[in-house]
Amino acid sequence: MSEQFKLNDQDLIKGCVQGNRASQEALYSRYCRKMMVTCQRYARSTLEAEDILQEGFIKVFASIKNFRGESKLDTWITRIMINTALNHQRQKLYLLPMVDVADVNLHENEDMSLADFNLAELIAMVQSLPDGARVVFNLFAIEGYNHKEIAAMLDISEGTSKSQYSRAKSLLKAKLENYSIYGKLGEAKI
Repeated sequence: MSEQFKLNDQDLIKGCVQGNRASQEALYSRYCRKMMVTCQRYARSTLEAEDILQEGFIKVFASIKNFRGESKLDTWITRIMINTALNHQRQKLYLLPMVDVADVNLHENEDMSLADFNLAELIAMVQSLPDGARVVFNLFAIEGYNHKEIAAMLDISEGTSKSQYSRAKSLLKAKLENYSIYGKLGEAKI
């Protein structure tokens, strides 16, 4: 096992604060895959996710001296990646048409089974969502924010957050059904 993987998070943090390249590389190696999955959920493509990941880790290394240990390190890094992704998306969101909840038929009790899908397929489906719906879906369904918090983060109304989430669920349900009918992801017209 490499020396870098024997270091605990506290040692990695200390090394990163001191500007130690080996510690930075070890921290990146330890968390890059998990953070890439997070970035992919917010991005439209792998290339865009890689840009968000790189920008996020630059922010991590620049601000690691401010890490207070009030949460786990990976939680703190995930938060930075989400904020980076949101900042990346925020530039586009103001251009997107968003529908208010009054104009949407909400179906709260719909069940979707994800057992037949692998992570790559699910990420591809989420990536194919329109930008506003994708961002709200990630924040609500995956990150656990409520609609009031999402509205404040994205500078939209709570109703718009709810309608974008409903839209995302409807689109994903259609994609899942389409996949079930046609089989392979490439044939599912995601």
